Amino acid sequence: MYKNIRAQLLNELSEIDKAGTTKSETEITSAQGSHVIIDGKSFLNFCSNNYLGLSNHPAIIAAVKVSLDEHGYGLSSVRFICGTQDLHLKLESQLTKFLSQEATILFPSCFDANGGIFEVLMKEEDAIISDELNHASIIDGIRLSKAKRFRYRNRDMADLEKQLIESQSARRRLIVTDGVFSMDGYLAPLPEICALAAKYNALVMVDDSHAVGFMGATGAGTPEHFGVSDQVDIISGTLGKALGGASGGYISARREIVDILRQKARPYLFSNSVPPAVVSGSLKALELVSTSNELRAALRSNAKLFRELMQAAGFTLLPGEHPIVPVMFSTEAQALGVAQKLHTQGIHAVAFSYPVVPLGKARIRIQLSALHSQEDIHECVRAFSQSVS
Repeated sequence: MYKNIRAQLLNELSEIDKAGTTKSETEITSAQGSHVIIDGKSFLNFCSNNYLGLSNHPAIIAAVKVSLDEHGYGLSSVRFICGTQDLHLKLESQLTKFLSQEATILFPSCFDANGGIFEVLMKEEDAIISDELNHASIIDGIRLSKAKRFRYRNRDMADLEKQLIESQSARRRLIVTDGVFSMDGYLAPLPEICALAAKYNALVMVDDSHAVGFMGATGAGTPEHFGVSDQVDIISGTLGKALGGASGGYISARREIVDILRQKARPYLFSNSVPPAVVSGSLKALELVSTSNELRAALRSNAKLFRELMQAAGFTLLPGEHPIVPVMFSTEAQALGVAQKLHTQGIHAVAFSYPVVPLGKARIRIQLSALHSQEDIHECVRAFSQSVS
């Protein structure tokens, strides 16, 4: 039987390769950081989600080592059987306070968090209204629900209102959006979304994976950035980006929503607990974020400097304030060629082309970190300039 399946899979893999969308993995032989080792050489790293530079922070590493001695390596259990430690409860409490919500529940990943909430909360008589560019985990989570599905054009409030009007017969309605759209670095217009939700009596959910830790005055993400924390009913997020870069995710929301997820969310009920070492590292990351603005300020400064230098050098950037900075190119071939030339100059950056992004919107997505020095940024810009000359 497998001979037939193998031939089919090989053909599918060949088609992916012909389309130029084969995803290759770069082997890194160092810790994550602004510099990484690839093929025995040091590269400046401009494509990691390590926004605050906490993935290898010495205080986090120390906290993890202590946790391994005191709480062990893993729990071999789900939360409700024998998998809840004091660490889990503490992290949930700290996240709740940090995000100005009522309660929090941990998941193995944010993908699991988004995969678990819609099926529980939204039934056949309900409606989910989703931005067209939402993360794949939201799309997959919605598919698991029997709720009616509506989609609005990216950040288009007129279209969102149209979908709200068309879904008025639903028992419950939930508007769901990314806080930051990771391919563009654009922020969701949360004040307008929340205003429409209030007008049409809908809930609001934000996946804030690319904002929590560094957006907003205290790093609490896009709801804080826009001053609408009290109007957002559900926040999903990850511990795997700015908050230490390991793994794990969460839903932080109204208390009753979290309570029902503990009873019914399948990724929570049937997955092992988040490992204690990850929880301890995340607790330390949250402490670092909550007690100092230094890393957030450095990240904002780095993103601003990169944008200014690249625009002065004549490059086309998508506008914004986020440390995701897409550098745009007229053709897919040009973007891929520049990325290859950057590699030869010791810059690790990845090109994105159709069908990952729309045709004619090829780009190299640069992601700044608080760890990048000004010289790192100048070197990256010089490499870009040399790669197109």
